[in-house]
Amino acid sequence: MERMKALVQYAPYDSRYEEVEKPTAGPGEIVLKVKGCGICAGDLKAYHGGIRIWGTCEEDRYIEAPVTGGHEFFGEVTQIGEGVDSCEIGDLLAVEQIVPCGECGFCREGKYWMCEGSAVYGFKQHAAGGFAEYVKVHKNSIIHKIPEAFTPEQAVLIEPLACGMHAVELAGIRHSDVVVIAGLGAIGTAMVNMAKLSLPAMVIGLDVKEHRLMLGKEYGADAAFNPAADNIDEEIRKMTKGKGCDVYIEASGSPASVKQGLRLLRNHGRYVQMGVFAEEVSADWNVIGDGKELTILGSHLSALTFPAVIEGIRTGLLKTDGLISHIFKLADWQQAFEAAEKDPLAMKVMLEP
Repeated sequence: MERMKALVQYAPYDSRYEEVEKPTAGPGEIVLKVKGCGICAGDLKAYHGGIRIWGTCEEDRYIEAPVTGGHEFFGEVTQIGEGVDSCEIGDLLAVEQIVPCGECGFCREGKYWMCEGSAVYGFKQHAAGGFAEYVKVHKNSIIHKIPEAFTPEQAVLIEPLACGMHAVELAGIRHSDVVVIAGLGAIGTAMVNMAKLSLPAMVIGLDVKEHRLMLGKEYGADAAFNPAADNIDEEIRKMTKGKGCDVYIEASGSPASVKQGLRLLRNHGRYVQMGVFAEEVSADWNVIGDGKELTILGSHLSALTFPAVIEGIRTGLLKTDGLISHIFKLADWQQAFEAAEKDPLAMKVMLEP
């Protein structure tokens, strides 16, 4: 029985870089040699015991610990199971983060990202993730070939950018819209780029880190503000002649950003929740209904956007420069997690086996 190294989470604040059994491909399955895996904000929240992952008790717990984490991975095909004809040995693959059941109503309708089983790589026993030397791709997984010209950094960014594209699509951006994107991490900054491709009247970025505001402008933001230093309400009202923004995409996962978004939106505005919170969030729902008659939209995973993101990166329409800020070896995962959380210059942090 061959062994490999992997980062396994046992409990909040208890992740271990250890030897585990190396996967083998059964019928319909594929084994990848992991080439890179990004650290998602969800991975950090899982490490810290976030309620979205660990719940309040065993009955509402999402994670099935112990489990190898990581869902933003890509790799090289090293083994193919019986019946697989969608790839060959040596191909580079991006794997969508969810393993759909294929049987529930959503899967049968083609909306597999909303699968009632909701098995995301790195959180379920049958979907061990990419924080490892090798990963087994489940037979139900959706895979995509990566162009040979892609850099490892571009390949790792496919999954997070696909999630961002889904949120931008849900916003239904029109040419007359003023769009605010709150949270300019790697996904939020990429969403600035994506939103600008719809040619709206204006795109405004918000973040508390100055270097992210600068990168947001490089990616196309017409203006970028720091909520900790600027009077955001005043600035947005000034830029919109007192009306407020048409679209607010929340990508920070900060509870304060929710209330901020409800304030900034004009009547009949559209709010898209993309960021993941570590705790429950409260807001004045009167603003949503009796006040402004807002449209509230939730954005979950990446829907059908992987092919478009891959093509966008290939053609250069989707920028990637500067989105990967740090690269660490998997064995140095503690430094990587710390950088992702505390380094003021961090964007997306990437792990390599």
